[in-house]
Amino acid sequence: MSSQDEYKLKETKPQLGERWPHGGVRGGGGWISSERITSTYDLVEQMYYLYVRVVKARYLPTNQMTGSCDPYVEVKLGNYKGKTQHFEKRTNPEWHQVFAFSKEKIQSSILEVYVRDREIVARDDYLGRVVFDMNEVPTRVPPDSPLAPQWYRLENLRGEAKLKGEVMLAVWMGTQADEAFPEAWHSDAATVYGEGVFSVRSKVYVSPKLWYLRVNVIEAQDVESQDKSQLPQVCVKAQVGNQILKTKLCPTRTTNPFWNEDLIFVAAEPFEEQLSLTIESKASPSTDDILGRLNLPLSIFERRLDHRPVHSRWFNFEKFGFGALEGDRRKELKFSTRVHLRACLEGAYHVLDESTMYISDQRPTARQLWKQPIGILEVGILSAQGLLPMKTKDGRGTTDAYCVAKYGQKWVRTRTIVNSSNPKWNEQYTWEVYDPCTVITLGVFDNCHLGGNEKPAGKDSRIGKVRIRLSTLETDRIYTHSYPLLVLQPSGLKKMGELQLAFRFTCLSLANMIYLYTHPLLPKMHYLHPFTVNQLDSLRYQAMNIVAVRLGRAEPPLRKEVVEYMLDVDSHMWSMRRSKANFFRIVSLFSGMISMSKWLGEVCQWKNPVTSILVHVLLFILICFPELILPTIFLYMFLIGIWNFRFRPRYPPHMDTKLSWAEAVHADELDEEFDTFPTSKAQDVVRMRYDRLRSVAGRIQTVVGDMATQGERFHAVLSWRDPRATSLFIVFCLLAAVTLYITPFKVVILVAGMFLLRHPRFRSKQPSVPSNFFRRLPARADSML
Repeated sequence: MSSQDEYKLKETKPQLGERWPHGGVRGGGGWISSERITSTYDLVEQMYYLYVRVVKARYLPTNQMTGSCDPYVEVKLGNYKGKTQHFEKRTNPEWHQVFAFSKEKIQSSILEVYVRDREIVARDDYLGRVVFDMNEVPTRVPPDSPLAPQWYRLENLRGEAKLKGEVMLAVWMGTQADEAFPEAWHSDAATVYGEGVFSVRSKVYVSPKLWYLRVNVIEAQDVESQDKSQLPQVCVKAQVGNQILKTKLCPTRTTNPFWNEDLIFVAAEPFEEQLSLTIESKASPSTDDILGRLNLPLSIFERRLDHRPVHSRWFNFEKFGFGALEGDRRKELKFSTRVHLRACLEGAYHVLDESTMYISDQRPTARQLWKQPIGILEVGILSAQGLLPMKTKDGRGTTDAYCVAKYGQKWVRTRTIVNSSNPKWNEQYTWEVYDPCTVITLGVFDNCHLGGNEKPAGKDSRIGKVRIRLSTLETDRIYTHSYPLLVLQPSGLKKMGELQLAFRFTCLSLANMIYLYTHPLLPKMHYLHPFTVNQLDSLRYQAMNIVAVRLGRAEPPLRKEVVEYMLDVDSHMWSMRRSKANFFRIVSLFSGMISMSKWLGEVCQWKNPVTSILVHVLLFILICFPELILPTIFLYMFLIGIWNFRFRPRYPPHMDTKLSWAEAVHADELDEEFDTFPTSKAQDVVRMRYDRLRSVAGRIQTVVGDMATQGERFHAVLSWRDPRATSLFIVFCLLAAVTLYITPFKVVILVAGMFLLRHPRFRSKQPSVPSNFFRRLPARADSML
């Protein structure tokens, strides 16, 4: 198989939908009769598990030596063993723990549940056991209610006699749709211990609710300088968490400075940080004197839902420095510095925490402004195939893979499949869709926090990422594809494996979806009061940091490196490879125009006489019936669209290595792309790359200069910079105006068209007169140093 085929999307045919354990298809005319499977697990393959719920025990005997009992339960199925936690000195313990054993790996016909008494020195005492025949275990399929647990009397090892004590258990066969599945102990993660147990479970996360905090610093009054001999020249510094912004230095020295500047921050609910304001005076070029300080909780600010102005307020600064420590002296002060603010929490903006190219949510912050959802997105994360080893454990390569999906404010994380290069998750998730022009991102990672590694746990490694744009999907169609997981490394492009997905986009309201296509992508406040490009970049970076910190505080945490990779935190960094890719994207856009101009040139050169004659006939028809021009253009585009429908894409788009310029990239360019910021490379390497960048920038500079020259020549036509050229042009304009006035418009168009389409016999190889005239016009390039 060629490398090009490896990087392509592949269609798969998994067995989707819930089935009976013995082969019956759920929803296929059995116990649910419907045309479409209405189950919430119809986009994944069924996986069967033996569930054992250990609830509690009672009447357990105590140790004759110690007089106490430290009980725990061990669940044994073949070679797999799971243990509950132990309780000290408890004869009636309660565990409420569930164990799940994969049916594929069951190699025993009996299930054994042991109750033991933990001993520190000697071997743990045996208190009794309960044995279940696997053939007699009942099957439970949701939405059935949970199986009721029962009390079972403990028996000895041979099963001949009953012992003192009872244990409450429930044993059933179920699927991953069972409510007990997410929190259960899994047999395929039996080697995980300690804190790593929490990081193998599947979880759903919600991004924090983000607000833009707008602080309009208007003015201050009664500012006192520490140097009494001169008036202060001050600015205001504002801080929210790690975000620090400053107003400009007031241009004049005064005790009542005026700024009227907006400072924009990102804040997350619940508001943990405060707005800290300090007024600072420029003592020297490198130092500032703090003249006052003010801390304000964010909850006191108004939440604005539109563009109407909010009320301004005055706040008093607290004295800062030595005088602030002298309580008596502070009471003697009859006035203090105060600042005039107009601050609000902007609820009508969407806080961007991801690139607008791959945005997954456009709703404003305030829930009151949300519209009704227009659709439902269902994604089945089935499995991965052929994952490469990501780390070494016990002398051999291994991968502990999990998948993360992000759409809107909802993040999902599948469970970690331990030590498998072909993990099967078969987990299904659902999102509400508010706009079809959005993207869902899925990433696969290697879990490095399971415990027991030979080296300390590091960052979770990236295995690959997939993006799916919802607007490219047909509604109510189930897509089942295998996506290549591609990662660009310093050594080059590498395929890490394949991710198998099944997804469906269901439309709830076609009218609302069509209506959305006529509306702006972002809420209207982004257009009424837009931010600058620099502000948006800075705010997006701050929002991503806040999301990463908040999700990192969950249990199990969604780690910072995972969040940053999913949100494309480094997409704005310089990359020679990306620059080339974007350049050739632009070139491809103009390829249609270039093809059209070549075709028109061939018509003018009479390369194909039949085509040239037909174009002449079309020209005569359009001149005689000018009202047909616009209908003809739109009818032509309609016919092109109908014709292209036959060749429409059957599969959703995926990562294109050729478009990304990832296959032909130079090794040094990749090394530069993965360099830190600021750089950590040697001086000679930095010098070489700087020179290369200068050569590229020089070519860009030349192209921009040529464009400026052409524009200045257009401007010079009537500017009298070249008096002879301007004189000639205005005389030509006068003659043209008289000629066009007395000549019918149709005749003018006919003559112009016939002139452009004239036969090569009547053409000269020399440049045309207008071209010669234009190139002789002056530009301002000769005025540059």
